[in-house]
Amino acid sequence: MSPRAGLDVDILVRAAAEIADEEGIEEVTLARLAAKLGVRSPSLYNHINGLQGLRTQLAIYGLGELNTAIASAAEGLSGDDAVQAMGRAYVEFARSRPGLYKTTLSSPDPNNAELVAASERILSLIINLLQVYNLGKEGELHAVRGLRSILHGFASIVQEGGFGMPLDTNISLSRLIAAFLTGIGQMNIPGKYES
Repeated sequence: MSPRAGLDVDILVRAAAEIADEEGIEEVTLARLAAKLGVRSPSLYNHINGLQGLRTQLAIYGLGELNTAIASAAEGLSGDDAVQAMGRAYVEFARSRPGLYKTTLSSPDPNNAELVAASERILSLIINLLQVYNLGKEGELHAVRGLRSILHGFASIVQEGGFGMPLDTNISLSRLIAAFLTGIGQMNIPGKYES
């Protein structure tokens, strides 16, 4: 069976994710994807709406994979243990799937219901993990932003090889999350730094 006969959106997205992870998200082009699949670029249009459509599908797939990774890690846990496990899984996903991870970083296009839903599943998961801290709705959202910033920053520095000291980065990450959780109660208290 030729590769053309078996093409569908799922195959295209998975192949694009491989390119993104191995070569960088910038290398995900229709020409590169067609070459990887052994087809001509025009045949991709039967399944996706151009490069932008491919990137949107890639973001939906990336968000789904990230959600699966962090949900699996936190399953059956609660409180600090759940947040620690989720955090480690998040950083590991960013490390092991660097191109796909990059597709998850932008705010979703509000006009794309599938993309918004994929993003909201992750947000809901993290909010559920944070509910035990009694932060209130607004405090939970601030906490999600803070936690995401910490995890993204840490993952980015690890990815770039920025931690050169001979210390276990897993221990550093665990301590960083623990420090965040120690101060998490401040997320529902308006601070003096707010304007």
